[in-house]
Amino acid sequence: MIGPQPAPHAAPKSGPAPAYAARFGDGALIVCEGLVRIFKVAEIEAVALQGLELVVQPGEMIAVVGASGSGKSTLLNILGGLDVQSAGRAVVAGHDLGQMSSRERTVYRRRVVGFVWQQTARNLLPYLSAVENVEMPMTLDGRAQRRKRALELLDVVGLADRASHKPERLSGGEQQRVSIAVALANEPPVLLADEPTGELDSATAADVFALLRQINRELGTTIVIVTHDPLVADKVSRTVAIRDGRTSSETVRRTEVTDEGEHRTIAEEFAVLDRAGRLQLPRRHIEALHLADRVRLRLEDDHVGVWPDEAARKRRAAHDSKEERP
Repeated sequence: MIGPQPAPHAAPKSGPAPAYAARFGDGALIVCEGLVRIFKVAEIEAVALQGLELVVQPGEMIAVVGASGSGKSTLLNILGGLDVQSAGRAVVAGHDLGQMSSRERTVYRRRVVGFVWQQTARNLLPYLSAVENVEMPMTLDGRAQRRKRALELLDVVGLADRASHKPERLSGGEQQRVSIAVALANEPPVLLADEPTGELDSATAADVFALLRQINRELGTTIVIVTHDPLVADKVSRTVAIRDGRTSSETVRRTEVTDEGEHRTIAEEFAVLDRAGRLQLPRRHIEALHLADRVRLRLEDDHVGVWPDEAARKRRAAHDSKEERP
């Protein structure tokens, strides 16, 4: 019998084995680390992302919110393989997006991420029926049993009886439901949605969002939604706010049962402390305390205190008063 060779005599090990140094975002499905995106037009540079950091765990459903120009759509385009960051690291389902070739990015978009856009014209081909639209991603990826899976997905989104209808014969809500089925056609682990309820009335928007939650719960698909809709932002377990190209705060929601047996949702807002030790104070805090330029910090036993610089405040007040004089 041939077995493993005996190990040669070795000197005894001294000291404990070196500890494994965990990398930022280990175990997460989506990791953004120090993400920077700079757009250059003529001689003008616009910085859309300034060292953004984000971690999304498998099976999460989160909302990303922010003012126009904050960088949230740029983030979604990078995660979707439609754009490339200028610096930093973006990894989705083990794919390092900054290191992929053009061909690899095409395969990535077909198999790893599904898209649902606000404008249904970006989601559906007008000359194809609902079932043919759902089949299209599978056709491009060379999959078998396309019709069977397409009909199953239309049943999941509640449109089995609309399979033969073209988009023009579907309502706005039905079109978005077909769009969700299209996005799920190749079984991607991640679904990216850009304002998916933006063009729908409130009742239809609630139905579409309920469908997204059902898919997240039953299929385990990780969902990232960029939205301005408070209905969506308030119904996910985590809302990430972006300001000036960085993650500024997160609102985490959990459900607890009261003594009376009723379910109550509790929302807590946290400022995000990035790996460089930076955090953005909520704007309402800054305005309430008239914080500007620099602040004083004091380390207490269980917290850090933040105070305005009184000397600087007095100088600004004196300067403003002098300018107001005739």
